[in-house]
Amino acid sequence: MVRPKIHRRVWAEPSVRYFKPQGIPLAQLEENTLTEDELEALRLADIEGLYHDDAAKQMGISRPTFGRILANARRNIAEAMMYGKAIRIQGGEIRRIRTPGFARGRRRGFGGRRRRGWTER
Repeated sequence: MVRPKIHRRVWAEPSVRYFKPQGIPLAQLEENTLTEDELEALRLADIEGLYHDDAAKQMGISRPTFGRILANARRNIAEAMMYGKAIRIQGGEIRRIRTPGFARGRRRGFGGRRRRGWTER
């Protein structure tokens, strides 16, 4: 019997669901799928600059699992860029969360610093 996957905590729904090379219709492209938990791992590690331990705690997973998710996300993006594939953002074992002070995916009112205090939605 396979152990069920732990739902990863994800901060916000992505505002864009596809990225593709310019000038090529989407129907003619192969696509790679980037899950929402992979996108969240990229955000925490590469945009927020968090250490893997801290980012894993925010997502509610172990550090090794966070590392695997992040490596898979980077591999998918690199492959899409190298071979001209579209990137679709969808799915994943996630649970949406919100942070006080954030509204519809935009930071408001704290000079770029994120407050602590995750709450389940």
